[in-house]
Amino acid sequence: MYAERPSDLDLAGRLACVWHQVSETEQHHLVVPDACVDLIWGPEGLFVAGPDTGPMPTPMAAGDTFTGVRFRPGAVGDFFGVPLHELRDRRVPLTDLPFPAERVEEAALRSGSRPAAMRAEVRRRLAATAGADPAGAAITAALREGRTVAEAAWRLGFCERRLHRRTLASFGYAPKTLQRIVRFQRALRLARTGVPLAEVAVRAGFTDQAHLSHDVRRLSGVSMSRLLSPARRAA
Repeated sequence: MYAERPSDLDLAGRLACVWHQVSETEQHHLVVPDACVDLIWGPEGLFVAGPDTGPMPTPMAAGDTFTGVRFRPGAVGDFFGVPLHELRDRRVPLTDLPFPAERVEEAALRSGSRPAAMRAEVRRRLAATAGADPAGAAITAALREGRTVAEAAWRLGFCERRLHRRTLASFGYAPKTLQRIVRFQRALRLARTGVPLAEVAVRAGFTDQAHLSHDVRRLSGVSMSRLLSPARRAA
């Protein structure tokens, strides 16, 4: 069972949602790249997930419970105290980062609520750390439109090297990788609404349906039809 709810309105610019998941069976849950970063409390404690560049099959035992706070693409800033690219394709215990994990654990014990403790600490730390790059949303939009990296840089008033630096700092990976991921996510959203895959490829900025299929396999490890399955599992 998975459920999510929007973040508080005053944090909506930085956070996408707060989510909760309980595994009903032993499984491998497939996590695919979405340009987001999550702070998660799972069976082994607090950890950071992402940003991913490929499929991340996550083993889950029956009854395992996960609570997460998801940051919007490009909205992490220096929240975790390390360059974002150091977290790329990793699941890092919060105790390994310059982050007061014990504060969250103590607050959860006092309140009896992990989600409330996580939201309170996220709010406190967001107020105490530097904000995200204000160009993050514009970078995402320019790359999502199917422009080349050079075209996106020109539109934003950057040289390609400057765009690379800012994208690496804000998203954890280079512009070309970010472009591939946001294009993939746009295609996935379109396909979930029932749009035919040939049309999905055109509207999401792929060369053709074969290009779409190639990138879906590259980023998720499975076909689009497998991703659209209500009960997808990693092999």
